[in-house]
Amino acid sequence: MKKKLNILPDNPEDNLGRFPSFLHRKLPKGNDLFETGELVKKYRLNTVCEEAKCPNRMECYSKKTATFLALGSACTRACGFCEIDFSKNPLPPEEDEPERIAQMTKELGLKHVVITMVARDDLYDGGGAQIARIIRTVRKTNPGITVEVLTSDFNGNIGALDLVLLEEPEIFNYNIETVKRLTPKVRHTATYERTLSILEYASHKGRNQFIKSGLMLGLGETQSEVHEAIHDLHNAGVEIITMGHYLQPSKRKLSVKQFITPEQFKAYEEYGLSIGVLHMYCGPFVRSSYNADLFVKAHAEHTNT
Repeated sequence: MKKKLNILPDNPEDNLGRFPSFLHRKLPKGNDLFETGELVKKYRLNTVCEEAKCPNRMECYSKKTATFLALGSACTRACGFCEIDFSKNPLPPEEDEPERIAQMTKELGLKHVVITMVARDDLYDGGGAQIARIIRTVRKTNPGITVEVLTSDFNGNIGALDLVLLEEPEIFNYNIETVKRLTPKVRHTATYERTLSILEYASHKGRNQFIKSGLMLGLGETQSEVHEAIHDLHNAGVEIITMGHYLQPSKRKLSVKQFITPEQFKAYEEYGLSIGVLHMYCGPFVRSSYNADLFVKAHAEHTNT
């Protein structure tokens, strides 16, 4: 008799084996893939798709969409999971970056734009003023667009966070990344508790914004730890939670400790919904900005009915 599959194992390394088929992706086709890449070059911009080696970058480019990476391509933090370049002293913010992002957004014809950023602990405001400028410029150039920002924690600088929140992005996102026990190993500077406090502050301070956060799975977390993280995010006021599979971007980064099946992701999704989370988007290739416009479209349709 075959052993019954334990969908949500509490031993985090009991299903690690050959690279599973559900983590393989087919290459997209079409000219839009190349056109998007050319626009990135034309406007001299960075995308998290490229810098973080996102597994969805070719699919997203083929749909003529991209997630902008503001404030340069070098981060002042060296997290164990992230492939973005590290630098203690990155280049200063570029004065015309907001306009270039706004113009590429217009040329792509985006209705919903996602703007993320590298951590800039070298700046007095952590880059908050630049993100605020980008939001204003994008909206001025693209009337009617909805804006989603994925920020850093600004090293705990609430004044910098306020600069972003005052621009009222439709979605404010700050990722918790992993469960409480693994945070010191996975993240360079950010803490689990500060992440929750940032999200809770944004939930209370923000006006008309949805609060979003995300986790990576496959780093050795247990079912009970994931449930705890979902519960903590919900209590902090997070309404949208994304969960995807961690994939090691290079040999110098943290290795995958377990393979999380689509069924397991579905079970976590159902758990989140059962405790009152508004929207759970979970699956092996889900990332914070992957298909980010779907929630906005669904919410707009629900509001209009």
